[in-house]
Amino acid sequence: MRITGQLLLARDGRCELAPGWIRIAGQHITEVQLGEICREADWGNAKSVGTPGVSDAHVHLPQFDSIGAHGQPLLDWLQSVIFPAETLWSSVDYAADMTDRAISDLLRAGTTGFAAYSTAHAESTRIALEIASHRCVHALICLALMDCGAPAQLIRPARQLIQETEDLIDQYPAGGRVAAAITPRFALSCSDKLLTECGALARQSGALLQTHLSENLAECQAVRERFGKDYVSVYNQFGLLSSKSIFGHGIHLSQSEVQQLSDSRSTVAHCPTANSFLRSGTMRRNHLQENCVRVALGSDIGAGYEISMVRVARSMLEAAATLCEDFPTAAEAFYAITQGNADLLGWHDTGRIHPGAMADLVLVEPKCPWRSGGADPLSRVLFSWDDRWIRNVWLRGNAVDGF
Repeated sequence: MRITGQLLLARDGRCELAPGWIRIAGQHITEVQLGEICREADWGNAKSVGTPGVSDAHVHLPQFDSIGAHGQPLLDWLQSVIFPAETLWSSVDYAADMTDRAISDLLRAGTTGFAAYSTAHAESTRIALEIASHRCVHALICLALMDCGAPAQLIRPARQLIQETEDLIDQYPAGGRVAAAITPRFALSCSDKLLTECGALARQSGALLQTHLSENLAECQAVRERFGKDYVSVYNQFGLLSSKSIFGHGIHLSQSEVQQLSDSRSTVAHCPTANSFLRSGTMRRNHLQENCVRVALGSDIGAGYEISMVRVARSMLEAAATLCEDFPTAAEAFYAITQGNADLLGWHDTGRIHPGAMADLVLVEPKCPWRSGGADPLSRVLFSWDDRWIRNVWLRGNAVDGF
């Protein structure tokens, strides 16, 4: 099978468009030819854009039906909106239906890979992993571990949570297309014992660890009052900082905290739409990157209200503009949601158009005049983006139904 069009290619932290075509055999890209449109291609034409599938570095599967619950800061919103929604995952059937719907929504937006939180329900989380595997997406999914600071229906003893997480990692080990991760939800929902055991399990298993960090000022103050130190130092104390750790948000960070994240090669998942929606603040992305902190990009559904990672990338540019910072170019934004996110999630076989890469691809036909005038074509596509432009999505070389 051959796909043709303007191909989105990654180079040196940026993407560029070049005419050409891709050959797919089995699950992989086997050939990429640049220079001209292939008139004999099975899919695409001169008006098409062929892109790698995009990845979402921070999303909550149980929260897709909670999008738009506006008007409260983080900690109040968790108690009144999110924790009640997550208790519904006590029903495995409900969790299965929501996972399937969420994956369909993500695919319709061109998202072929994601790092997701589930809830405290082990069987529902196992079903979510099973469905993700059946749907052939790239996914990291994990129990949201809480043994304090949450409703009784959502907390479990620390030892039980660690055992259930170990069991899921045994079934879906690190390195697989679908893998279980370790997820202490955030410091305020975890005892010292649970945080300690999460760090130990991460070192033992090699699984990715994800949690939340410095999203809200009241949250940061509560962490300092409980632990007697700043947020990053708490996680560092319990061994949670590493090159396989992803921390959602990272808005309110001291220079000392930034340095600890940099030294440990930890990743911060920037979630600009969620930060705006909950009025949590604006992450200083430029500052983190200038200090060699690795930065991914996430939708954070359901505080985040944009399922499309292209629109989340646009929000990233807008967030930088509100800080009067030099904001990323469209070329850098597209890199962030394709190869950039994929690499930070440990997926070096996807998020790129290259021979040998997995054929996780998206074919788009923009309806804006993106090739005319003096404007940057990628900037026009980014700021005019409409999910209805997506014509086809492929996972491991197989077309996804519904396009």
